[in-house]
Amino acid sequence: MAEGLFRMEGISKSFPGVKALDKVSFSVNKGEVHGLVGENGAGKSTLMKVMSGVYQADEGKIFIEGQEVKINNISKAHELGVAIIFQELNLLPHLSVADNIFVGRQPKKGPFIDDKKMHKEAKRVLDELGIKINTYATLSTLSVAQQQMVEIAKAISMNSKILVLDEPSAALTDKEIDQLFVILRNLQKKGMGMVYISHRMEELEQICERVTVIRDGQYIGTRNYKDISMDELVKMIVGRSLEDKYPKYERKIGDVVLEAKNIRRGNKVNVDHLEVRAGEILGIAGLMGSGRTEIARCIFGADKADHMEIKINGKDVKINSVRQAIAHGIGYATEDRKFDGLALNLDVNYNTNMAHLPKITRFGIVNDKAAKANAIKYKELLRTKTPSLRQTMKNLSGGNQQKVVLSKWLCNDVKILIVDEPTRGIDVGAKFEVYELFNKLSDQGVAIIMISSELPEILGMSDRVLVVHEGTINGELDAKTATQEDILFLAAGYNKLQKKA
Repeated sequence: MAEGLFRMEGISKSFPGVKALDKVSFSVNKGEVHGLVGENGAGKSTLMKVMSGVYQADEGKIFIEGQEVKINNISKAHELGVAIIFQELNLLPHLSVADNIFVGRQPKKGPFIDDKKMHKEAKRVLDELGIKINTYATLSTLSVAQQQMVEIAKAISMNSKILVLDEPSAALTDKEIDQLFVILRNLQKKGMGMVYISHRMEELEQICERVTVIRDGQYIGTRNYKDISMDELVKMIVGRSLEDKYPKYERKIGDVVLEAKNIRRGNKVNVDHLEVRAGEILGIAGLMGSGRTEIARCIFGADKADHMEIKINGKDVKINSVRQAIAHGIGYATEDRKFDGLALNLDVNYNTNMAHLPKITRFGIVNDKAAKANAIKYKELLRTKTPSLRQTMKNLSGGNQQKVVLSKWLCNDVKILIVDEPTRGIDVGAKFEVYELFNKLSDQGVAIIMISSELPEILGMSDRVLVVHEGTINGELDAKTATQEDILFLAAGYNKLQKKA
């Protein structure tokens, strides 16, 4: 029988204008990886922040190994053996790996830091986890995956019993995810209890014994992973059955809206021809680093092409800057919404109107009434969950942040919308809403260029698929008849003739 390690009972937490958690219960056993799932804004991160002392619950009880405890702050959580690894890593990039592992707890020799002992201890912890990283390396020189390993090592160095991982695989490759899972399984063997928050169902199936679902701040249920089907789990998460992941739709495709020829940029982009029609969703697929994003950035003027010929509605245009692209009716929802898609410290109102400001500004003064009307319109249209238009963007869930990114371009009345990884890091319910929105936009004649690493998404939503390999378009496929194998074959650099042979 599983031995209980951590238990939360009847946890409630409110913020101004919203009840984030309403009597939620959750538990973790020794040596267990327990999945925590729910739509964006369901309350997952809030629950974990209560667990790790970032927030204090308004009501409810917390038990560790059967003893009731009070977790009033992060230090108390660490003292009790609870550590959390957030989506945005909490590390110091200018310091060494060892400094980051022992930050604030460096071993001393008299009044000075015992550097030699610190690096020796850091190496011991890393070796214990099977992680090969130089303890003297500056953190900023490491990959995201390696930085995440340093965060795990930091938690282990504090003798943590419970480890919370919030979307740990969001920025990792498949190989790096496999490496992460090896480390988590080793920690399981040592009796550590772990909470794994993710929207990637296939990962949860691989690593979790149990899964708990919360929806709209309420506890929905806990199931053994081996006893629940994917359809049942999705229904628990969204509160309804998603008969199909991709809404069935017949698009009315019109004339060519954008035509790009001879796009050249160093050795990164070498595209002879690309076009997209009104009402069409053009999927762009390819392996990581293939040049998909670089092509989009050239078209949008974010990266200056060495050479590029562009026609919009049959007329030659020049696009040498983002400002020119926007003026020609092009919008671009970038891959990393937090880095270059949003102003995280500003509110929903500002972010919605960001690209639209020149049209609602006169003599340097923004028309606040028009800005508010826009923000309300697109909040309602996209069903964005926010207590207020004045809510700071960084406080919204990933799915709602993505809706504001899309609102920004819809507000600007775009005719060509480029979306790069449009559903990365958002839950199944929010994905379905984004897909429905794309279908509505196609009805309005908007041409959509959709870049995605998710091949089912590419095939489920696109009309045509262009497959990119080393900066060139290696083939075009009809999404209705293409398979994932077809895409991967072209993405690897082969062509149709080789496949037939």
